[in-house]
Amino acid sequence: MVIYEKKEGRGIGLLNKLRAYQLQDGGADTVEANEQLGFEADLREYSVPGAILNFLGVQAVRLMTNNPDKIAAMEAAGVRVAERVPCQAEPRGHHSARYMKTKKKRMGHLLEL
Repeated sequence: MVIYEKKEGRGIGLLNKLRAYQLQDGGADTVEANEQLGFEADLREYSVPGAILNFLGVQAVRLMTNNPDKIAAMEAAGVRVAERVPCQAEPRGHHSARYMKTKKKRMGHLLEL
């Protein structure tokens, strides 16, 4: 089962995400860019997928994520995370590697780097 929530730019919207990219081009990391625009690092919340799974009677999942907030949201909704399946990709270029390191260091993402 795939539950997809359309959340542009970690909840700040597409236009602000483009502004954040400009700040990143100027040297800010992804967290700093959001904060410079007046936002938290990530405005998304993950209660809806848990509610959907509860409605469907799903009690446990194999969750494909690197984001510990998504794991916590599932468990808070009463859905047991039986296994976390990592989403691991090799960084391509300096910007990708820097982005992934920021997600790990600043946002606690579960990445092997």
